[in-house]
Amino acid sequence: MTNATITGGAGFLGSHLAEALVKIGQTVTVLDNFSSGLRNNVSSLEPNGVKVIEGDCKNIADVTRAISDSNVVYHFGGLSDVRLATSNPSACYRENVYATHVLLEAMRKTSVKTVVFASTSTVYGDALMIPTPESYSPLTPISMYGSSKLLAERLVASRCGASKKKAIILRMANIVGPRNHHGVISDLTRKLKDFPPRLEVLGDGHQLKSYLHVRDCIQAILFASQNQAGPTEVYNVGSDDQIEVRRIVQILIDEIGFGNVELRFTGGTDGRGWRGDVKNMHLDTTKLKGTGWKPTCTSEESIRLTIRETTAELLSQPVAT
Repeated sequence: MTNATITGGAGFLGSHLAEALVKIGQTVTVLDNFSSGLRNNVSSLEPNGVKVIEGDCKNIADVTRAISDSNVVYHFGGLSDVRLATSNPSACYRENVYATHVLLEAMRKTSVKTVVFASTSTVYGDALMIPTPESYSPLTPISMYGSSKLLAERLVASRCGASKKKAIILRMANIVGPRNHHGVISDLTRKLKDFPPRLEVLGDGHQLKSYLHVRDCIQAILFASQNQAGPTEVYNVGSDDQIEVRRIVQILIDEIGFGNVELRFTGGTDGRGWRGDVKNMHLDTTKLKGTGWKPTCTSEESIRLTIRETTAELLSQPVAT
C-alpha cells in the first residue's frame, strides 16, 4: 500500500490531490500550517482516514512526524502568490527554498522513496521557444517566485540523486478551479463585486497564457507519479492552447451577467501585469502526454468552468474596505 504525505495539503492543489489519492486507496497524511490552506478543504477527508497534522515545513520535527511512515511525499507547500513573492522576497526564499531543504533533510532518515515537487512554468522566464519544452535552456526566471522554485528544483534533483531517491518535478501552467483564491479569476471577480461599473485589469490585457483546470491537473500528477522512468523526471503540466487576459475578462463579464463595464488596463510600456509577470506562456506537454495523459479542457473551457464553479462563493465574500 502506498502511504503518501502532502505538504500544503489543505491548500488549493493539495486538498484536491488528497481527495484523489483517497479515491484510489492510498493512505494520506496532510501537513499544513494553515497560513493559507483551509481546514474546511480537508475536514471531510478525516473520516476516510486522512491524518491532518498542523505543522510547518520549515520545522524538521513537524516534517519528520508527517513523513515517518510514507513512501512518497508530494511537496506542494510554499508561497504560491507570485506578486507577494516580489514584495516579500525573504518570505519567498524561506517558504519555497529553505522549506524544501528541510523536507529533503528529513527524508534522508525515513522510508520515503519518491518526492513529487510542485514547480512552475515561471522557471522558464521569457522563453524564446513557444510552446516551451522541458529541455529549454537557459532557465532565466524573471521573478523571485520563479527563481525560488528553480532553486528548489535544483535542491530536489541533487539531494535525491545523492541519496538514491526518486524525484518528479512538475512545472505547472496556471491551474484554476474551486478553492483557488489567487489569480486572475478571483482577482477580477472581487473587483467586479466591489466596483461593478469599472474593472481594473493588470497589464495591457494582451498577456497570453495557458490555463488548466484542477481536475486535469490532478490527473496529470497521478499519471506522472505512476509512470516514472528515470531517477529524476521533469514534466510540464498545462493545456494545449493559450488565452488572452482580455478574453478572460469578457468571459467573466458574460458569465456573471454584468452590463456595461468600463475596463481600465494598467499595463505600462511592456504591458506586463506586474514586475516579473511572464507575458507569453505556453508549455509543451508532449512528454507528459507520452504517459497517456491528456487535458480534457482548453484554456477557455477551464476558465469558463471555474467561473461557474466559484463565482457564487467569491461574490458572497465581504466587500473590500
